[in-house]
Order: sequence, then C-alpha cells, then structure tokens
Amino acid sequence: MKVLLLKDVYKLGRAGDVKKVANGFGRNYLMPQGLAVLATPGAMKNADRIRTEANVQRTALNQELGGVADRIEGQMLSFPVRASETGKLYGSVTSRQIADAINEKFAASVTHRQIDAQPLRNLGDYKIKVRLTIDLAPTLRVVVYREGESVEATLAALAEQAAARAAAEAVAAQEAKLARLAAEASAAKEETPVEEAEEAASGSD
Repeated sequence: MKVLLLKDVYKLGRAGDVKKVANGFGRNYLMPQGLAVLATPGAMKNADRIRTEANVQRTALNQELGGVADRIEGQMLSFPVRASETGKLYGSVTSRQIADAINEKFAASVTHRQIDAQPLRNLGDYKIKVRLTIDLAPTLRVVVYREGESVEATLAALAEQAAARAAAEAVAAQEAKLARLAAEASAAKEETPVEEAEEAASGSD
C-alpha cells in the first residue's frame, strides 16, 4: 500500500513523503500510531502543508536536542552482568536499561523505543544508535562485561576468543581447499585412461 507520512519515521521517511509499505506495517503500526494515512487523492492535497509544518517542527527539535546528541556521541556505557563461560548472558541487557542509563548519565529524556538495538544477550562491545530525531542519531558505545571482572579483562578475553575462532576458520578453509584440490586431481587421473582408450580406438579406425 502507499501511505502519506504525517510524521517523520526513522529509516522510512519524512513527514509529507509518500511511501510504499507492507499492508500489515501500514495498517497495524503506521496508521494506529498516527504516523501515516492512506495516500488517497484527498490526503495528498495536504502533503505540502504537512511537509512545511514538519520542517518547522523538525528544525526546532533538532536545535533543542542538538546538545543532547553532542553529550551522547562517542560516549560509553558499561553493564556488569552474569554470563556463561561462552559469553552468553543469563538474561539480557534491554533497550529500556540502556535508555535509563542514558537518562541518568547524560541528563537526557529518551525512551526505550529510541534505542536502535535488540536485547544484548552476549558479552561484547556494541555500537548503538540513539534516535533523538530523524536527523539526530548519535552513536553510543555499550560494553557488556562479566560481573566481577574489569571491562578491560572481559574485552581482552573476547578478543582472544575471536582471534582463536578466526585462526580455526582459516585452518578449516585451508584444509577444505586442499581436500578439493586432491579430489580434483584424483578425478583427473581417473578420466585419463578413458581418454587414452578413446584416442586408441579412434586411431585404429
């Protein structure tokens, strides 16, 4: 279906834009949330007005939240958690937890819906965007580390594990390549007698 956006929608478009979306997304999310209407001829008559009003509101909001974006950009939040030996969390770090930590540390006022991330279920160092406005989406560093260890110790252990996995994958890839070459060589040897017999038969004719 085609819809006319009434408000800015992150990763979709700006107010006043006409977008083609899946029926379910339009009817179950965009329309009930007041973010869009069907792009009927009647609705399209209001597109310019919607676009103009949204531009004014967006400019004011960008100015208002610009300072918040500057405070968040490139900063780090850390979450100590309980995790298995493999690094899988006993639970998860949710977008709501991240939003609460941002609000406390940076004197902001964001909701979990503005955190562009799925629940974090493994130890690691993550880059996460905070959707303040369609134009302002500062990137935040979120480190999930093992409870009882330092951030540095967890990250070092993860780096070692990643290096070991990469080395193992490289060895496996090399072994697979050698096995393929051996199989091709073996197949070539098996074909040679057949080719020689065919040449001999053609020569006798």
